[in-house]
Amino acid sequence: MKALITGGAGFIGSHLADRLLAEGWEVRILDNLQPRVHPHGRPNHVPAAAEFIEGDVRDKETLRRAVRGVEVVFHQAAYQDYMADFSTFLSTNAVSTALIMEILVEERWALRKVIVASSQAVYGEGQYRCQQHGEFQPLSRDPARLGAGLWDISCPHCGEPAQALLLDERYHNPCNAYAVSKLAEELTALRLGRLYDIPTVALRYSITQGPRQSLFNGYSGICRIFCARLANGEPPIVFEDGLQRRDYVHVADVVEANWVVLNDSRADFRAFNVGSGRATTVGDYATGLIERMKVEARPLISGEYRLGDNRHSVSSIARLEELGWRPRRSLDDIFADYLAWLRTQGDIGKYFADADRAMRAQGVVRRVLQ
Repeated sequence: MKALITGGAGFIGSHLADRLLAEGWEVRILDNLQPRVHPHGRPNHVPAAAEFIEGDVRDKETLRRAVRGVEVVFHQAAYQDYMADFSTFLSTNAVSTALIMEILVEERWALRKVIVASSQAVYGEGQYRCQQHGEFQPLSRDPARLGAGLWDISCPHCGEPAQALLLDERYHNPCNAYAVSKLAEELTALRLGRLYDIPTVALRYSITQGPRQSLFNGYSGICRIFCARLANGEPPIVFEDGLQRRDYVHVADVVEANWVVLNDSRADFRAFNVGSGRATTVGDYATGLIERMKVEARPLISGEYRLGDNRHSVSSIARLEELGWRPRRSLDDIFADYLAWLRTQGDIGKYFADADRAMRAQGVVRRVLQ
């Protein structure tokens, strides 16, 4: 068996390559080695046993060459950022998926499966319930309310506080460019896959954590940012009030989810959440990491917020559990494994500072009005 992993030099893709090679597969990787993620070129965690093509998933002929002769495509390549380059989100995340399907139909290549990496971001502000008026999906939070430090979601009818629900795959409500592009990606794969009888699956990843997260990518995760700040003697900056709830999943559990849906036809033409199913506040995450690193620090509630962030995001994982998948690793496992890897990376520098400055300059990070 031979698989193509787009974005295979990256965080999740490289772990997926390791798993497939261990299972006896041949692996081909397509990655453009984007300098903001891989400033030193091809990272040493890319397995030598994998065939490597340096190229862009937006280039049709490069993609055609990469897909030729494989039986499964794991489409992990993605553009992630907080900046306003909206067309790049859509061209990288959605158009590349359309190109894969286009090539498969043009060439009449029969694949065993195409698995695309979607995101929990497709839910936007998620799903809520008002005791009086029932369930609703809010739009992005009002910047005026955020500027006043009013973080929580209220019922649009009565204004009373609403209860955040576990995110259900039946719904979506994207509110930023990345989320829109990810929903477009999964709809392109699932709907065209069904139309042309190409088995496809979309996996909506929660916040995936673990070894190999880029030290340079400003989007690449809370663990990297907080660890880098603490390693440089600076406290982790917590936006809003630190009570926003998130769902953190270990990369090994994400790899296992890919393996499960690959080998189960019940997954075909469906979207699945991949998360821990457990809520952790950002404040508790910061405190837990400080304790794990054994440093003298306290999280800094900065009086700032990030435009486009959602208040709460915790996924229901019941649909994937029906296929026999379970998350096996805890938040403490995430901390332990990431810190063990980080110790092998030498001086990690202050790469977070450039991203911080850029987001403030673009108005992505804003201060509560006094």
